[in-house]
Parts: sequence; structure tokens; C-alpha cells
Amino acid sequence: MKEAAAGLGHLLVFAFLFCVGAFMVAPVITDVTMAALCPGQDQCSLAIYLTGLQQAITGLGALVVTPVVGNLSDRYGRKALLGLPATLSIVPLAILAFNQTRPYFYAYYVAKTLTAMVSEGAMMCLSLAYVADKVPEAQRAAAFGVFSGACTAGFVAGTIATRFLSVSSTFQVATLAAIAAVVYMRAFVQETDRGESLLRDEEASLLLFAPSSSAEELSPRLPPLRKASSLSETAALLTSSSTFTRAAVITFFHSLGEAGLQTALLYFLKAQFHYTKNQYANLLLIIGITGSFSQLTMMPLLAPKIGEQKLLVVALLGSCVHGFLYSIAWSFWVPYLAASCVILSILVGPCIRSIVSKKVGPSEQVLSNII
Repeated sequence: MKEAAAGLGHLLVFAFLFCVGAFMVAPVITDVTMAALCPGQDQCSLAIYLTGLQQAITGLGALVVTPVVGNLSDRYGRKALLGLPATLSIVPLAILAFNQTRPYFYAYYVAKTLTAMVSEGAMMCLSLAYVADKVPEAQRAAAFGVFSGACTAGFVAGTIATRFLSVSSTFQVATLAAIAAVVYMRAFVQETDRGESLLRDEEASLLLFAPSSSAEELSPRLPPLRKASSLSETAALLTSSSTFTRAAVITFFHSLGEAGLQTALLYFLKAQFHYTKNQYANLLLIIGITGSFSQLTMMPLLAPKIGEQKLLVVALLGSCVHGFLYSIAWSFWVPYLAASCVILSILVGPCIRSIVSKKVGPSEQVLSNII
């Protein structure tokens, strides 16, 4: 357990640094986009369309690319493949660190669209698979919550730094943070055995404490899918378990609403309430601090007591309230109130990942975390 804790400690530091670099630019990217596409204006339909198109392309691309990366991680190791999304994330940041004029913005846009297909989906899935390799099932919900909390803490740290930096300096510091994440990961994160030791321990426990005839009933598993191609693996996982199918449906509709909200929200606040970099940072800080507190404290405390399923229902209700308050915002302070609802809504992801992770074997952990 001590070795596992040490290994997760290094992974948490890597995730923190990665998220500092990735999210540091969030408060300024709206102003940079508006300045490049619609200079001097508070409304820009082109910016919204391009942002929505980018999210659609990266989402579909990640659906195809992530299973391939997951397959490769089963063969070559989680750490070896984590370096790919971590390294690719540096490229778009470096472009805007050099210049923020329109030609460089379009170069950033193309680079971000292409690299995000790998970096945004694969980094999270590989990291969660790493956690699943290291942590027993009974502790996995709390471990996923702690990992998500570390990512949110990086989000908070990056947002705080943004308030004290100029726009150009923000991209430069974010690039350095992304480089530091890659270097730290290469130097300190240790490779896993893809959960083989945990699987052996679980099998031994079943043989000792459960009748052989009921072992399958006590811990139902999806069939191993190592020999299938990546896309067919994903399709097989979606249809081979009612739990997985339901989780995928919930994730789809929840993500659809969240993506639509995120695409238009910052531009809406710009047009309606004339938000600037610092106001964006304040809003994101509320989201980050509240989300970090929720995942680091509420998830480990509540998940073992009430179960992931009940906690998921509460989190989904919180997500509905979160979006509804944004939709009826009548003053500049209402979005700040809405942001506080993330204390519940942010638990949707960790709950679903914990539920699904317990239903698959070590070689399917990356695929299970695609949803």
C-alpha cells in the first residue's frame, strides 16, 4: 500500500501541473478569441460557432483515438502513453505564448483541435486507469475523487495565477507548467503492472472467502476484450452490460448539456454583463475551489456511506440547478451563485467512473473511463 500511495502521489503532482497549464488560459481565451475574430466588439457569433465546432470535432476524435491509446497502454504501459497527451498539450499553448494576433490564433485553433483529440480524453482516461491499477475496488471511489480533486486544485492554482499575469505572460507561464508536467512525469511517475497484482489478490480472496460456485455472482465482470479492435471494444463494452449502457447514456446527456453550456456561457457573460478577464477568473475560482473541496472531502466521505448510485442522483440534480441558474441570470452576481452548485454537479464524473470501473477487468480500465 505504501508503494501504491507513493505512486499515486507522483501521479497527483503530475495531474496538478498538467491542469495548471491547461486551465490557466481559461479566463483569457475568450478575450483573445474576441480580439482576434471580432476586435472591439462584445458580441461575436463567429467565435461561438468556432468554439462549438472545435468541441464537436475534438469530442468525436477523442471517441476514436482514446480506445486506440488505451489499447497501446495495455501493451506498452500507462506511463509510456501518458507522455503523448502531456507533450501534445504544449503545442497550442506555445503558439499563443509567442503571439496572439489573428494568424497565430488560427494556428492555435487548428493545433488545439487536433491535439485535444488526444490530450483531453486520453490524459484523463490513462490517469484514471493508472489509479485503478494501483487501488483496490473498495477504495477506488475515494481515489477517483482525490484524483479529480488534484486536477481541480490545479485548475484553481492556474486561475489564481492568471489574475496577476498579463495575457501574453499567461500563455508563457502555462507553457512552462505544461513542460514541467511532462518532465516530472518522466522522472518520477512509476509504471504499473496494469492491475495484475490487484487481480491476483481479488481472485485469492474469492477462493478463500467465497464458494467457488458463487464467485461469479459476487463480482460480475465484463468479458476480456484484448483480442478485439479498439472500436469494436468500445461497442462491445457499451452493449455487454446494462450498468455500462446506462452509465454511457447518462454520461452522453450530461456531457451534451455541459458542453453546450460551456460553449456559450463565457461569450454570453461577455455580451450580457461585459465580463473581463478578472471577472472570468473570479467565476472560475468559485467553480474550482468549490469543486476541489467537494471531490477531496465530500466524495471520500459520502461515497462509502450512501453509495455511488445515490450520490450520482444527487450530483445530477445539482447539475440541473447549476445550468438553470445560469439560464435565468438577471444580474452579474447570479452566475457566481450558480457556480457554487458545482459542489454537487462535479461529482457526476467520479461517481460514474467508480461504478463502471468495478465492472471491468484490468485490461479494460482505459476503455471504461471513456464514458
